[in-house]
Amino acid sequence: MRIAIVGTGYVGLVTGTCFADSGNTVTCLDIEAEKVARLTHGEIPIFEPGLEELVVRNTAAGRLRFTTDPATAIKAAEIVFLAVGTPPAADGSADLTTLWKVIDSLAIHLDSKAVVVTKSTVPVGTCAGIERRLKDRTGRECLVASNPEFLKEGAAIEDFQKPDRVVVGVRSAAVADVLRNLYAPFLRTENPFLVMSPESSEMTKYVANALLATKISFINEVANLCERIEADIDDVRRGIGHDSRIGFAFLFPGAGYGGSCFPKDVQALAAMARDNGILPRVMTAVHETNLAQKQVLGEKVAAHFGGQLSGRTIAIWGLAFKPRTDDIRDAPAIDLIERLLASGASITVYDPEAMANARSIYGNRLSYAAGAMEALDGAECLAIVTEWGDFRRPDFDEMARRMRSPTIFDGRNLYSPAEMQAKGFVYHSIGKAPAMPSTGPA
Repeated sequence: MRIAIVGTGYVGLVTGTCFADSGNTVTCLDIEAEKVARLTHGEIPIFEPGLEELVVRNTAAGRLRFTTDPATAIKAAEIVFLAVGTPPAADGSADLTTLWKVIDSLAIHLDSKAVVVTKSTVPVGTCAGIERRLKDRTGRECLVASNPEFLKEGAAIEDFQKPDRVVVGVRSAAVADVLRNLYAPFLRTENPFLVMSPESSEMTKYVANALLATKISFINEVANLCERIEADIDDVRRGIGHDSRIGFAFLFPGAGYGGSCFPKDVQALAAMARDNGILPRVMTAVHETNLAQKQVLGEKVAAHFGGQLSGRTIAIWGLAFKPRTDDIRDAPAIDLIERLLASGASITVYDPEAMANARSIYGNRLSYAAGAMEALDGAECLAIVTEWGDFRRPDFDEMARRMRSPTIFDGRNLYSPAEMQAKGFVYHSIGKAPAMPSTGPA
């Protein structure tokens, strides 16, 4: 099929590349000429395992192209996917300014039989709004559908090629058949193709992300309570996770969630509730709990040093909001860095992929280490914020030699408190009592 993808951000680039890799002809449209030029030459602006190889291969095969010209992308397209940003407005609702500009720009180029599909995360009723706007611009009824994405950063290629399910919101069986045919190569293991109304499809995306965020905020709140009452959150997690009604997914305590989806989608769902006369008690609590959790690591560091952080040297491992990505949007590490800088601390950071993004924000306000161990030189403590595999099995003896004080604040519970105590570290984690060595610095 001939496909146009409007927007070459995370969702658009992965979607377009995977469709091209399954034999379709895909043209990706973006307004940034420099970005389009880089993509055309195989330069990927984001880190996503496996993506660069697919882009290069499909571009070379002629199945994947990039352009800034709407006519080139839209006129020949049988399906047009909208994958533009919908950032949060001041009140938490989704800002659709870019989406409406895109609709206006593509309308004059749209084939009468083309299907316009929203991949962007949009409030319920957006598809209906697109239908009305396209009719106003074209003078005819246009085919519009919803097809939310459920991609995890760091595993997006696998998620797209082997989806748990594909959700589409349509007004007609014919449009559903077009999308079913498009997705057929990815559903050979009989995973479901779920057809519903556009309104239900739009809601499904928000509810999925909000429920996962709720699980994270819930276990974090419980972890904080465990610390106060001498319970161990890992024991509690195991005790509840084996209940088939609960499970283990997203029940790992930590420094809070971040990224481009959970924070904005929880707020957007709450805004939709308020707009419809519903008080979003749960969603409001989820969001507020997460904001508070992102401060916990900084509070632990400050308490350890009696509130005296000025002039202290602190190392941070992990900047991205999760491993296998370079995305630092709303990352817990940002909250920690801001707090430490405001307190006058000197900070050395290391992340396998996100260093350039951090440098673009902080410049020379931070020191950037060449490796994890190098970040520890002279540090009075280490804060771990992202659970990269690189950090799971370090040489603890070398760490102790490099650090001025062997003290760790582990925001992802990577290590055993008993082991850290035996190795002479002061060890603070989430949801467990601090581990203090029997000898050595306290």
